[in-house]
Amino acid sequence: NSDDDDYVPQLSSHTLAALQEFYLEQQQREGMKTSQGFNHYSIGSIEEDWQLSQFWYSDETASCLANEAVVAAGKGGRIACVSAPSVYQKLKEQDGKDFSVCILEYDRRFSVYGEEFIFYDYNYPLNLPGNLLPHSFDIVIADPPYLSEECLQKTADTIKYLTKGKILLCTGAIMEEQAAKLLGVKICKFIPKHSRNLANEFRCYVNYASGLD
Repeated sequence: NSDDDDYVPQLSSHTLAALQEFYLEQQQREGMKTSQGFNHYSIGSIEEDWQLSQFWYSDETASCLANEAVVAAGKGGRIACVSAPSVYQKLKEQDGKDFSVCILEYDRRFSVYGEEFIFYDYNYPLNLPGNLLPHSFDIVIADPPYLSEECLQKTADTIKYLTKGKILLCTGAIMEEQAAKLLGVKICKFIPKHSRNLANEFRCYVNYASGLD
């Protein structure tokens, strides 16, 4: 019977209603987070998306890296967070009058942060808005989304374009040699932690005298 080929499965009205209810609840949950005076900058207000290889830092690590960035940037400094949204969120919590910050991120959910959000795809490392001037950030914090030489190399092009000099890189311990070669950064004693344990040993690297040793 050729009619079978045209058969499109229909969700029962019951299933459909349940699905709609689920989505509605989800929207309300998201909505409530912002409307109840929930600090929409806090870590977890946007949940990590593993399909985008996102892993948020623990609260302590994010605070530590944010504080390091503020000190390194200096008074009135500019900080760029490249694929490091949990550090960005911590910086925003501080509501800094003394520094400004931008987030370069592939995940468009972060566009809720307005003009500070810059859509960023590491595959096109220099595809950046014209108003993002070269060497205009006092420090760049970067956490390449994938543990691969190619990803680090491309992210390094972005970092070098943005920074006046200081770099704080967070990536796997196995990238130590590559990181030194591409960015001249050295491994720190400080061990960053994530809110969920990662299989790979994770480290921080800097190219200046930091407070992370």
